[in-house]
Amino acid sequence: MPKLTVVGVRNAKPGRHADGGGLYLLVKPSGARSWLLRYQVAGQRRDIGLGAVSDLTLQEAREKAAQLRKVARNGGDPIAERDRERRPVPTFRIAAKACHEEMKRGWEPKHAASWLSSLEEHAYSALGNTRVDMIEASNVRDALAPIWIDKPVMARKVRQRIGAVLNFAKSKGWRASEAPTRSVTVGLSRQPKGGNFAAMPYAEVPAFVQAVREASETVGRMALLFTILTAARSGEVRSARWSHIDFEAALWRRPAALMKSREAHDVTLNPAAFAILERAAMLRTTKGDALIFPGKSGKPLSDMTLTKALRDAGQTCTVHGFRSSFRDWCAEQMPGTPEAVAEAALAHVVPDAVVRAYKRTKFLDMRRGLLNAWGAFVDGEQGGNVVAIRA
Repeated sequence: MPKLTVVGVRNAKPGRHADGGGLYLLVKPSGARSWLLRYQVAGQRRDIGLGAVSDLTLQEAREKAAQLRKVARNGGDPIAERDRERRPVPTFRIAAKACHEEMKRGWEPKHAASWLSSLEEHAYSALGNTRVDMIEASNVRDALAPIWIDKPVMARKVRQRIGAVLNFAKSKGWRASEAPTRSVTVGLSRQPKGGNFAAMPYAEVPAFVQAVREASETVGRMALLFTILTAARSGEVRSARWSHIDFEAALWRRPAALMKSREAHDVTLNPAAFAILERAAMLRTTKGDALIFPGKSGKPLSDMTLTKALRDAGQTCTVHGFRSSFRDWCAEQMPGTPEAVAEAALAHVVPDAVVRAYKRTKFLDMRRGLLNAWGAFVDGEQGGNVVAIRA
């Protein structure tokens, strides 16, 4: 039974006063009052200060003591747990700058500048002064609402960048969870087609892919399908070489020189993407380290070649927009997918601490599961959007 009372705490004389369960009230000759928890680890007694009476009421001190005793019983470190909770949590504005400072070292200067400026212009007014541990899907939705219709392309970029900041905050211990995994666009109007709307709604992708397959086979159409199935940038596909493909591991090992981030990145190849490579290999007429999807005279295809395949099919979206289609599909059809896994599948920079949290092998396996599900969905297979991806 607890021994102390609120009145007793207020009137206690100098000394140590036990409440029970290892919780003590310490009163100094000066009158200063504080809480102390005594517990045992491996048979050794430890004392840990919980804070001043002015900061913790008697009931709060009891709750804190019970929480830390449980940590000790489970083999944890109560002191580390206490200090973690005392660590100040930054606002979104401060976290965004810290994230930018860490990640910009692998970016081109132009991208680094636009990354931060887009948040300053479109996210700070709604999120800038909010602690990162308090930001939920509804807050992100409110930040996107003003530009969702008028600036759809920018809105999608801002959504991705807000997610990157929140994932960075998770890796720093500033928030308990990653960026919201459920769609943050619930409650927002459907973005209009045309104009700046660059992405095809993901629900329309399977029918479009089927139409491309039924059209006459060209290198450009094959490259477009491979781009969609791997959620890659068109420049990465147009510059891909046979030496980059690890057929045994079903991986597209892209060198740093090929990447926007200037960091090497492996892409898992789903069965549909692998089948395109097998077909391209059958049509190959060159030897050595040649391009997988060559243009005339063996030179890389132009970006307009892939765009022409879209226009021939009567589409007004862009090739790059299929990355947004993939990302929207992840958010709305694969809600169990960790945000970091979806971002890594797009070759967006993910803090090393996040990757380490999943362990590198598991991280790659999770990405493979995600892209396999995407390939199945794009190919119109039943169940292509229900593969469980779990950390």
